Amino acid sequence: MNSGIVAENLALMFKEAGATFGALPVFGTRVSNGEFECLSFEQLYERGIELATALIELGCEARGHVGLLSDNRVEWNIVDYGVILAGAADVPRGTDVSNREIEYIVDHSDAEIVFVENRKLLDRVITLMPSLPKVRILVLMNPKDEAPDGVRTLGELLELGKGLRGTGDRRVEGRIEGIKGSDLFTLIYTSGTTGTPKGVQLMHSNMISQLRHVPFDFSEKDRFLSILPVWHCYERVFQMIGISRGVCTYFTRVRTIADDLKAVKPTMMASAPRLWENLYLKILKSVDSGNAIKRGLFHAAYYCSRMVKGGVFFLKGMCLDLEGRSFARSFFMGVESVVKIVLFTAPFLILNAVVLRKLRDIVGGEFRGTVSGGGALPTHVDEFFNFIGVPVLEGYGMTETSPVIAVRNESKLVIGTVGELYEGVSLRIVDLSTNEILYPDSGRVGEGRGLRGEIHIKGPQVMKGYYKNEEATDRVLCDEWINTGDIGMYTFNDCLKLLGRSKDTIVLLNGENVEPIPIEARICQSPLIDQCMVVGQDQKHLCALVVSSLEGFGDRGMNYEDLSGLSESEECHRVVLDEVRLLVSGKHGYKAFEIIHDVRLLPKGFEIGDEMTSTFKTKRHVVDEKYSELIARMY
Repeated sequence: MNSGIVAENLALMFKEAGATFGALPVFGTRVSNGEFECLSFEQLYERGIELATALIELGCEARGHVGLLSDNRVEWNIVDYGVILAGAADVPRGTDVSNREIEYIVDHSDAEIVFVENRKLLDRVITLMPSLPKVRILVLMNPKDEAPDGVRTLGELLELGKGLRGTGDRRVEGRIEGIKGSDLFTLIYTSGTTGTPKGVQLMHSNMISQLRHVPFDFSEKDRFLSILPVWHCYERVFQMIGISRGVCTYFTRVRTIADDLKAVKPTMMASAPRLWENLYLKILKSVDSGNAIKRGLFHAAYYCSRMVKGGVFFLKGMCLDLEGRSFARSFFMGVESVVKIVLFTAPFLILNAVVLRKLRDIVGGEFRGTVSGGGALPTHVDEFFNFIGVPVLEGYGMTETSPVIAVRNESKLVIGTVGELYEGVSLRIVDLSTNEILYPDSGRVGEGRGLRGEIHIKGPQVMKGYYKNEEATDRVLCDEWINTGDIGMYTFNDCLKLLGRSKDTIVLLNGENVEPIPIEARICQSPLIDQCMVVGQDQKHLCALVVSSLEGFGDRGMNYEDLSGLSESEECHRVVLDEVRLLVSGKHGYKAFEIIHDVRLLPKGFEIGDEMTSTFKTKRHVVDEKYSELIARMY
């Protein structure tokens, strides 16, 4: 296993990567179909040094904070290098940031220097300057845009730093030597709809721990494709891994990814579940539009692949085990697996070459796999790609853990789980009602494996805390253990399986975070609705469970004796759905991913001791479990 370059801090890692990998490409920018312009490791480090020198000259303090409002581009990485080499921490955010978020994040983070990707976003920031009294310097990043008076450009700062270096300025080297593992390298503000994002403080030691324990063997021969926002911690750790292993990362976008997969022929990429679900649907649509022979060959190839690979997965111990199978059951399942392999290997080899190889060529033909994160991968999609020979290695983490907590690897690809714990991670599964530690528990058979509870973890990747928010920090961190807010279990084949969320935040399939409480409050403003709960964890969109108001419907001349009768009425369903869509709509300021797509009316209200706590808070995990079938029908 290639451990790559792992130094005491990221600045030293950047320096050593520049010296070790030199002229090799580190980042590739698409200039035309099939063509990428690459920056080398030594060029990136040199520009980082130049920018760091300029930042120091402009008064950037060691351990200061620098705003970075930009999407994926090579200039983002130059700024990232420059800020870190100057001994400071960047505060990244994408260009889709709202004005309210800009005001809060930039001011709350105490950033005095702010880099802005393009002129369009810069004009917005300039209008907000009266609300940003701490900001001294704005820097425009895009070299094709013209900066207005009073705004510096990235090119200008690079020239300034280059000139200072030419006169013997070596202040950067002093800054690098002064960086400690406990210093911040980034301050990432979590997104949300409640108005006050929390600033996650990640230290050099957090990211270094992630780089030290990568469970994949990467080298200069690998190629990464980057499509996720780099300001998200998940994509960022992938890029850091690439830097530490000499891997070139190529930037792509949704509209060009099909061509870029063929041109780059990536070996690995970070991805979100939605990407693979869309590709799965496109493949099925293409098959369905073909003739009977084409459809028959596809289904035969996939069936044979399931038989062979399913058998191999079991024999390798990569078949999900939630109960602790007995020896007898395992023996018979093993025999069954061997029979499947023997019977279907010959047709599989033929159909694999004729049919499945063409499907693998869609992702470039040299694909070793993808790590899917940011939401749960639908089981049928997960199985499909792994069985046709495109390894989808689902992972799990959160910004507060830098981010990886667990991830599948090639030797432990257990479909239905997020894989083994990352090295150095300690896990506890805690009962939601009693706070009893369910796993690990040596007093139980299986030491608590297979028991459902809240996931708490501890390890070197856990954040320092939320910036200037001790109260929020104390809510999630206790004795170095962080409460993830997720519900899961530890399986009998030593993998982590996710089952839902105990916290309120809903994470959609595309990675968008939604705070449901404000939306629920809005819905309950309707006289037709007494209670509701928004659902949608790991789905494409939101839906809602609604407890209707008998009185409200009565006022409309629609009289029902009880909620059971009302919930079965198609007319009432239509009326409530129209009401919800009217309340939660774009014209009222809601984003597209916050819109409610469907509702279901419940036959009884939420009650204290059942679906509600004594303080009238909805027990989301209880409602999710009780009405799981009803929720499933909406999707």
